[in-house]
Amino acid sequence: MLLHLIVIVLSALGSMVVSLFVNYRLSHSDSQLSSLDHPNHRSLHDTPTPRSGGLAILAGMVPGCLSLTFLLSSPPGLGWLLLGFLIVSGLSFLDDHRDLSPLVRLLVQFLAASMIVVGGFELTIVSVGSLSFRLPETLAILTTLFSTVWMLNLYNFMDGMDGFAGGMGMFGFWFLSLFGLFGDNTFYSGVALVIALSNTGFLALNFPPAKIFMGDVGSVGMGYAAAALTLWGVQDGLFDLWVPLLIFSPFIVDASYTLGRRLLKREKVWQAHRSHYYQWLVRRGWGHRKTVLAEYLLMGSCGISALWLHSGSTITILQGLLAWGLFYLALILWRHQFASNSEEE
Repeated sequence: MLLHLIVIVLSALGSMVVSLFVNYRLSHSDSQLSSLDHPNHRSLHDTPTPRSGGLAILAGMVPGCLSLTFLLSSPPGLGWLLLGFLIVSGLSFLDDHRDLSPLVRLLVQFLAASMIVVGGFELTIVSVGSLSFRLPETLAILTTLFSTVWMLNLYNFMDGMDGFAGGMGMFGFWFLSLFGLFGDNTFYSGVALVIALSNTGFLALNFPPAKIFMGDVGSVGMGYAAAALTLWGVQDGLFDLWVPLLIFSPFIVDASYTLGRRLLKREKVWQAHRSHYYQWLVRRGWGHRKTVLAEYLLMGSCGISALWLHSGSTITILQGLLAWGLFYLALILWRHQFASNSEEE
């Protein structure tokens, strides 16, 4: 066990160093792999900024995950998850440079999501403590496909503020790593920690004021990784589905609520906008740094709460989830109390 922990820590630290170095190189405009994100009336930044930082995260993840695969026993089906990750990352890299159509992106995303099903990681049981419900096979497959595509898109939607998506990657995967460690699944814990520290290396140059952005190659890839490790963890019995949903709820709630409102208003949900909760806070005068630090506090609270509730009774879990639901509802009501209709557009 001690040897496994040493392998995990060294692999993850190596990933962070590689990510930081590659990110530093990509942050210079003369890099051949860099493309600039030019600000428009819906942006929160003011100057053209490189948006290829996601490549640095991938560069950190590759050697870290390979070392874990060679030194520890990997689970069957992992290759399918990796293939799906490479598919969406390659698609997003092209999208960063060529602006692909929404239909092409969606079709390829569903192809990548199907790799999770082929690998045997589809969601078959939904549980909260002692309460559980087994999904019929067809419903399990459809739920896996659509939830995966939604997760990678919502992660992309939420990548609009300095330090935000990188912070969610750092906090979210770090907490998943702890669940893997406590569940005696060292390989899972190692992969999650590698992803967390790869995001940390990127975050060093993305924290406000950002010198580089994640871009679609990073945000869509991290969304896929979040979905894949969620289903993997549920499949291995490390946690129930509500655990990663709570950990990533700062992204899930904001994106889902905002998308729902935009759909009701018959807006084109795939187009850029500034109506997310975090964007509203920045525009109200909080600025990038204060807003992202508040979000970090929320991310940390969600992760700690998930760890605490996971060891509790079914009643305790339900009470905790209800409390978080009421908290998010209060935030939504607070926004509507202070935001004018013109600001919501």
